[in-house]
Amino acid sequence: MGIPANFDSVGLDGILSDWVAALREFSVEAVVVLGPDPFGGSDDRQVVAAHPPLVAEAANALAESSDFGARWRDSDAPLVAWQTIAKSDPQRASRWRLLWLAHGYQTMVRVEFSLPAGRAFECFMFSPRELTDRAEAALMAWSALNIWPLVKRSIASARSMLSPRELECLELAFRGLTARETAQTLQCSERTVNYHLANAMNKLRVDNKLAAIQRACWLGAL
Repeated sequence: MGIPANFDSVGLDGILSDWVAALREFSVEAVVVLGPDPFGGSDDRQVVAAHPPLVAEAANALAESSDFGARWRDSDAPLVAWQTIAKSDPQRASRWRLLWLAHGYQTMVRVEFSLPAGRAFECFMFSPRELTDRAEAALMAWSALNIWPLVKRSIASARSMLSPRELECLELAFRGLTARETAQTLQCSERTVNYHLANAMNKLRVDNKLAAIQRACWLGAL
């Protein structure tokens, strides 16, 4: 597992801290963002962000779990879920549930943001109290929907492995522009565009433009 992006980004950690503060009325004390491992299998996820830092181990256990998350997306489950983890059978509870319970958390609300090829970013909000009203869970989910664009931009900035020009060329390719059209848009040569695309493909460990676009999406860069 890699280090959560907010551990090295004061800006991103500040955004997550403000998000938790905004959810104080629901007693939310921790947030976690999971994202696809761009170089792993279809079910492999990473902890992209975790706040506060002391929940990192519990967040990693959640990312590694097979009973919640990746395979969840193979079902007809909703994009927003509310779960009272305190009601789990202690004898059968998975490691991630036991770790979050050990931290004193009882309730979790999860919001999924779908990505190409069946991947997704997942935002989790944890509260030490049991929610009794569906409206509370709905308001927590709404907060995630509102703040996600800002969180995603900050995550992309913190995790970026692409230069601004490489990212620009990939973004225009994502919009359907050819290398020639991209060159005209950026006022450079077609050879320069292909050079930047080749560099991006190399960094993203793929051998074609479509796969590079897909992995850039999985990183949150597009």
